Amino acid sequence: MIDRNLAQGVFLTVLALAFGAGALNYRLGTLSDAGPGLFPLMISGLLLIVGVISIIRSRFVEKKAMVFNLRNILLLLAALAAFAIVSELVSMSLGIIALVFVAACAGSDYSWKRNAKVAAVLLVVAFLFQQGFGLNIKLY
Repeated sequence: MIDRNLAQGVFLTVLALAFGAGALNYRLGTLSDAGPGLFPLMISGLLLIVGVISIIRSRFVEKKAMVFNLRNILLLLAALAAFAIVSELVSMSLGIIALVFVAACAGSDYSWKRNAKVAAVLLVVAFLFQQGFGLNIKLY
């Protein structure tokens, strides 16, 4: 039996190391003059910490069997594809809504009210990124 908690920690750790190594190929700069590699390296570092904590935690909690639910994997891939396609063809706002509602189908309890609230919060966050940081994203 593969322990789900251990596998999760190992996966996050490997992912963090891969992206962290890739970030080192770019100029890091300083905190006051950040280069293109600084943000990915910082995020990779945080992800590495989470991965290592997950590995350590897996030694102290009850082991859970890892199962693959192909339906849920395909639903999450469809949600990402819907986000990309709808964002490109219509707007990112509708892409975010499509992402939330399709991805929620992978859960055990579907609630359109909860999905609407999650989509609204994500839309506010996207709007703040657009206006606050001046990102050129097509929200509407």
